[in-house]
Amino acid sequence: MVDLDEYRQQSLASWDAMAPGWKRRRDWLRANTGLVNDWIAAKGDPQPGQTWLDVAGGPGDLALAIADRVGDDGHVIYTDFSPDMVEVARGHGEGRANMEFRVLDAERMDLEDDSVDGVGCRYGYMLMADPAAALRETRRVLRDGAPLAFAVWSTPDRNLWAAIPAMTLVQRGHVPPPDPTAPGIFALGMPERIRELVTGAGFPDPEIEEITFAFQYADDDDLWDALVSLAGPLARAVNALPEDEREATRAAITENVSSFKGDDGSYTVPASSWGVLAR
Repeated sequence: MVDLDEYRQQSLASWDAMAPGWKRRRDWLRANTGLVNDWIAAKGDPQPGQTWLDVAGGPGDLALAIADRVGDDGHVIYTDFSPDMVEVARGHGEGRANMEFRVLDAERMDLEDDSVDGVGCRYGYMLMADPAAALRETRRVLRDGAPLAFAVWSTPDRNLWAAIPAMTLVQRGHVPPPDPTAPGIFALGMPERIRELVTGAGFPDPEIEEITFAFQYADDDDLWDALVSLAGPLARAVNALPEDEREATRAAITENVSSFKGDDGSYTVPASSWGVLAR
């Protein structure tokens, strides 16, 4: 069994450590995953003058998209439990009078009941120690009938950009085999699990739609930099290796993803998310 308190501590340390990479690679992230933000914003449909909450907001790009929709008379509460990530988002949102930036744990939110007109979350709930608690908190702060729009990754077989590096690390003995009951990137990969958690939090049956795209890497160096700069616990495991083993691991990962490499040396690796809308 996973010690959830220990997981929370490790997760916080991981995402604080990743914050500089998410800042440096922001343009790449937006180019590759921006359509997921677009899906959340379109489905949630923030209206001028509304107050919206962004849960586990990372670099803040979803919050910025929502802020554009609610306008000067609206308000966006950006939140993340990583103080360093909050500072990254604050820098990206500098000068936006309709945004506030808060360090906030989604499982225990210091917000009033029925206080927001909508909630968005991109790739947050599956990483939380207790996603059921986080979704109950989300329901508590939402006004009746208000939308929750979020995205999570689907299954490993549809996200080989992440599954291949992870299994390479398992094969080389650097991380344990994945625990299907533990929080992590694929913890909400099955629609049945999403429905169970969302309805259990007090929402009606959600709308679930697959969002497909691809990660583009310019070359081997770009692929490796994305892994070690962005990939949370996986990146920390790689970065902790001795230099010779880190290089050997890099070579093994590169070989294992070679089927996605084009003649020009670039990579195109398919990705799949679930977009979820509940009210």
